Amino acid sequence: MAASLRRLLCLRSALLLLLFLCASPLTRTGAEDSEDCGDLRLGQYLCKDPKINETTQEPENCRDGKASVDCLPAPNVTCRLANGTEVRFSGEEVGFNRTIACRNVTGYSYKVAVALSLFLGWLGADRFYLGYPALGLLKFCTVGFCGIGTLVDFILIAMQIVGPADGSSYIVDYYGARLTRLSINNETFRKPHLSL
Repeated sequence: MAASLRRLLCLRSALLLLLFLCASPLTRTGAEDSEDCGDLRLGQYLCKDPKINETTQEPENCRDGKASVDCLPAPNVTCRLANGTEVRFSGEEVGFNRTIACRNVTGYSYKVAVALSLFLGWLGADRFYLGYPALGLLKFCTVGFCGIGTLVDFILIAMQIVGPADGSSYIVDYYGARLTRLSINNETFRKPHLSL
């Protein structure tokens, strides 16, 4: 009786092991089961740094606020390319492109704008430089609103709240101190506070 019970448990264990191995994703093969290269998870690929334009300090292929960078899947990762072919990568080949955000710049330097605001702001030079001639003339005629307007303008330009009149962004070093505005819209997830 004990021997037959032991054989039954052993058979049951073997069947469970066989069922587990058949259902395991490691045993699956075929092109339909491999994922697209663009759907790889973090750590399975490495994207190259974009080539930076020296004059604009933005990626060279920046168009309409977006630029693309080449991404290399990690060694021994197998995935499908955009044309449907399955490739096993060695870590040296480009597998796909990712889109990154870039800024529209037209030639207004942040450093120049801050320097003009600091040293010649009372004459309105900062506003003339940024493309606001009426405000520049007002500051020039009132000698910078008696100092208060100059200070307020300096703070607004230094915090990048006031930018060029054409709606573009300042030229700031790509790896420099850029400010990014955070905004909240209807799709923003708001985590409730614990005390509420």
